[in-house]
Amino acid sequence: MRPAMKPVDLVLVNPAARHQVYQSLGSSLSAIEPPVWVGLMATFIRNHGFSVQIIDAEAEDLTAGKTAERAMEMAPRLVAVVVYGHQPSASTQNMTAAGALCTVLKRMAPELKTVLVGGHVAALPERTLREEDADFVCGGEGPYTLLDLLSVLKSGQPHDYDRVRGLWYRSGGGVKSTPAAPLVKELDRDMPGIAWDLLPMKKYKAHNWHCYGHLRREPYAALYTTLGCPYHCSFCCIQAPFKSGEKEMAYRDSVNSYRFWSVESVVAQVDRLVNEYGVRNIKIADEMFVLNPRHVLGICNAIIERGYDLNIWAYARVDTVQERMVDKLKRAGFSWLAFGIESASERVRDDVEKGFDQDKIFHTVERVRAAGINVIGNFIFGLPEDDLKTMTATLELAIELNCEFANFYCTMAYPGSHLYNLAIQEGWALPEKWSSYSQHSVDALPLPTKYVSAAEVLRFRDQAFQIYFSGPRYLDMVKRKFGPETIHDIELMTAHRLERRYA
Repeated sequence: MRPAMKPVDLVLVNPAARHQVYQSLGSSLSAIEPPVWVGLMATFIRNHGFSVQIIDAEAEDLTAGKTAERAMEMAPRLVAVVVYGHQPSASTQNMTAAGALCTVLKRMAPELKTVLVGGHVAALPERTLREEDADFVCGGEGPYTLLDLLSVLKSGQPHDYDRVRGLWYRSGGGVKSTPAAPLVKELDRDMPGIAWDLLPMKKYKAHNWHCYGHLRREPYAALYTTLGCPYHCSFCCIQAPFKSGEKEMAYRDSVNSYRFWSVESVVAQVDRLVNEYGVRNIKIADEMFVLNPRHVLGICNAIIERGYDLNIWAYARVDTVQERMVDKLKRAGFSWLAFGIESASERVRDDVEKGFDQDKIFHTVERVRAAGINVIGNFIFGLPEDDLKTMTATLELAIELNCEFANFYCTMAYPGSHLYNLAIQEGWALPEKWSSYSQHSVDALPLPTKYVSAAEVLRFRDQAFQIYFSGPRYLDMVKRKFGPETIHDIELMTAHRLERRYA
């Protein structure tokens, strides 16, 4: 029997969705990442004087029932179920698990107050409240809404929800919402890092490709150095949790917020991960890390000064990597950079506002690899202007680039993206279940294009994955670079055939 715990103000929960989202890949090949937003919110709330605990049901592989029991033992004033994932688009696919947990909590402890927070939730706050068994929904990024709600629940007037910024709740048989909460502006002061001490740090492990060669996948950590993205790719939902806060802070509709932690704050987190938890494998979770030279080079220089031996990966764009950055990134321990190449067709890319020179793709990839940094090429099949010819050209481009790893995605109209709003406006068929927004689920349902059905897009993606990772040129490169054991790892990966319903 677990020992009795002192009641806490807030329990933050990362729901378990890995096996549903990734099928058999979730057991061994996918990463188990620390829930970055959960850890940041925990820090923010603790810094304002409230007690906090975290349940990472994903890392601890807890059922909804076990998660609910764990939460009930803590006797909290509030349970926040946080709907994020490995990347911003993963929020929607985690809604099924988050909703199921809310239902179990409501059945087992109806008096316990619950709130849903996250990117998907912020994109569809009213629908989320109407459909899920949560008492509250957060319409923005979360920290100030949680702080206000805890203050009300702890006060002598526990039903004065109008005082809570960014909240959606039920009232008089209907739904009410309050004015938006602001974004957290002073990141170093109010949210200086992740509450690592509340997380099961020994449970996390890197992606299989992140450790190609001889490195162990544990220990592992992920952290943000920035929030938001200045670009406007129509398929991306990165800004969804920030939009209401941006409006409250008088941002123009055409401008995306993009906030930085200081170099000192970022490196303080790296120091702690290395020295307290023995972490070498790190993901920079920023949607766009390699962008601002002063920020990037400042972090690199500070890591280089410390002499850490790290294995880091981060996202970049082919048109933002400057010459002076590449060698510094390598010396700081950046072993992998992930590039959103998306499509071989400039016409297809331009249609989704992902425009860059075709020559940039080859030039940047060659330059990065020449510095000794491995490349992940990210490709999307089924963008609105795609047809079989352009999708085939994208696969051919991937094979020609022969990146050390490649991700092949289907186009999903994620809630919070411009593409989702366009799909609603045009009456395009969207998934009926949130699990269908997962790239790897049994019931995955991408968008059709103007020329190709959803089933054809999904089938093409799955075939492209097998063609790429079984290709002799790719396997020869991997064997020379990483050794025969990595070939065995790739063979195990390609042996995992996803169950699909090609409707």
